Amino acid sequence: MSEITFEVRDDFQRRPIAEKVISLLDSEVQVSPMVIDGNWGTGKSEFCRKLIHLIEDSHKNLQPVYIDAFKADHADEPIMTLLSGILGTMPEPDRPSVIQAALPVMKFSLKTALKAGVSWVLKQEADEVAAEFTDDLKNAGDQAINYTVESLLTEHIEVKAKIEVLRKALTEVAKDRNIIVFIDELDRCRPDFAVSMLESIKHIFDAKGVKFVLVTNSNQLRASINHCYGHAIDAQRYLDKFIGFSFRLPDNFGSHYSKTLASVHHMKTLVSNSETLGSHLLFEAHIEFFSLLIKENNLSLREVETFVKHLEIYQLLAGDGLSERKLYGYVQLSILGVFIFCFKPKLSDELMREIVDVKAIAQILGKEKLIEILRKERAFPDDSDIIVAIAGAEATKNSKGFTVSTDEENERWHQHFREFFGRISIPDQGTRLNAVRLAIQTLQLGS
Repeated sequence: MSEITFEVRDDFQRRPIAEKVISLLDSEVQVSPMVIDGNWGTGKSEFCRKLIHLIEDSHKNLQPVYIDAFKADHADEPIMTLLSGILGTMPEPDRPSVIQAALPVMKFSLKTALKAGVSWVLKQEADEVAAEFTDDLKNAGDQAINYTVESLLTEHIEVKAKIEVLRKALTEVAKDRNIIVFIDELDRCRPDFAVSMLESIKHIFDAKGVKFVLVTNSNQLRASINHCYGHAIDAQRYLDKFIGFSFRLPDNFGSHYSKTLASVHHMKTLVSNSETLGSHLLFEAHIEFFSLLIKENNLSLREVETFVKHLEIYQLLAGDGLSERKLYGYVQLSILGVFIFCFKPKLSDELMREIVDVKAIAQILGKEKLIEILRKERAFPDDSDIIVAIAGAEATKNSKGFTVSTDEENERWHQHFREFFGRISIPDQGTRLNAVRLAIQTLQLGS
């Protein structure tokens, strides 16, 4: 990951986005902290690494700093994490002044955390003391709390001045090269650590020449805020206090008239580069089916990688499960079985128990209007229509959904089934989803 650049790989044409980000960070517009937003598995971390390489290669007036917040989560001290990251990229002669300015701030932070922890322990011990001693202990506790609060208020007044000293030291260091601090994986951190990191950036590191970029999932950040402060807090309004500018990495790329979904493109690349999967899976009909599953279920880039990996595992275990020697319909059903195993465990278990949830299968394939699919006449239904109809025909009294039950309906779909299964005799009733079940059973390492 550390060596990946836009020159090496830019499958989703994101370099122009990176260049615009740099132009904003290199301007006087107040965009910090900037948020590069996106769901998990959408390529944010890779984009961040490439963006840093681009800055290092072509923008010498900027000094990027990379911090993996999730790796620092255990330390439970965001101020220390931020300072160590910034200091790590500074020239040796610049470090002592910043360290000296930071020490009083760090001492106050650690002392506050320590006292909060000790008071909590004392309270827990007090709750367990016999009733006759409770009042005396409570009075002693109140005196201790009053003393603690008084001393903390005094130190708080003093530390505000010391924070200003730290900001001036950082501003001095950043006067020739603006420091751009990239904080990745913040959405994977404990809620209290994530919120504390945001507040530290705002209240302590708001220095001229020091800018922050948060690579995260805003939905998760809002959840962290509500976890810490309760659901009575408007998490978005609270978050807005800390954010200068936010944007989402696009799901697609290409010209205005010819957009390509990044996850579909990623799937094609992975399949074509796979030494395990055959090139026949790149035939248009299979690609359309892959694309349908990806689009209808909103798979992320990481989920696409999981899907393709499981296709490879199935192919290795089954021998020829996705082989071009297999008839077309069986390959499509096998692909569906791998998908269900990966992302729909409840449905997977039901299918193995001979329960056919037609509605759930239809939803996976984007066919919400089940009755219309099963009852309508179409000269050329697509694969997803046929699979839903097969599931409907397989439905039993233990199944969930609708059935193809009349002679007229069966006759209507009989020819479509024949085409789908390769112009051979249609599998017997009750066995038409066996390719789906076999894929699931194979991935369960069954025999």
